Amino acid sequence: MWRMARPRKPLLSRDRIVEAAGALVDAEGLEAVSTRRLAAALGVSGPSLYNHFRTKDEILDAVADAVSARVDLSAFEGPAGVGPHWREALRAWAHSYRDALADHPNIVPVLARGPGRRPAGLRLADAVFGAMTAAGWPPAQATRIGALMRYFILGSAMGSFARGFVDDEAAYDPADYPHLGQAHLLAERQREVDEGAFETGLTALLDGLALQYEALTARQAD
Repeated sequence: MWRMARPRKPLLSRDRIVEAAGALVDAEGLEAVSTRRLAAALGVSGPSLYNHFRTKDEILDAVADAVSARVDLSAFEGPAGVGPHWREALRAWAHSYRDALADHPNIVPVLARGPGRRPAGLRLADAVFGAMTAAGWPPAQATRIGALMRYFILGSAMGSFARGFVDDEAAYDPADYPHLGQAHLLAERQREVDEGAFETGLTALLDGLALQYEALTARQAD
């Protein structure tokens, strides 16, 4: 009985291509992704990639969707995602979303284009909108809330405020910048500054939405 020999290398698959592309994006940025680089990393010929993806943009979309799939949506399931618990659900989701993006910041520009046809991205949008409308927000406002949160989370992942300052004290002459005497220390405190800024902004957003929600429920009760 004849048996086929096992291939020396794993067969090419969408998952392998996405994994290799994601590693390139993480290490070198979006511009590093090309069929030539991916084919070399996977040990295959360039044209074989087109059996799974038609274009580079499709590959990057798949990488972006793999990151979206890491976002925990469980806060929107069951009682935690409806009624008075919508605020806690949004907070938990926002932190999970930011954590996923913090691990893969170079893919954020692709995610910023919107979910398009990406399944995980659409499930994310569906979960947020569904939870907000179930909590009593009008559909139009639920849409705005989803957009607002997305702008805030993606924006926070686009760059580091603290890393924007150099660690050279001489760069901040008090004669020119009287209030930046400690700015040279920000870079070494990047995580503390950026996480604190995210939490401050998130709390401010949720506090503002809570005030709107109170006004909404009061009008509905009249």
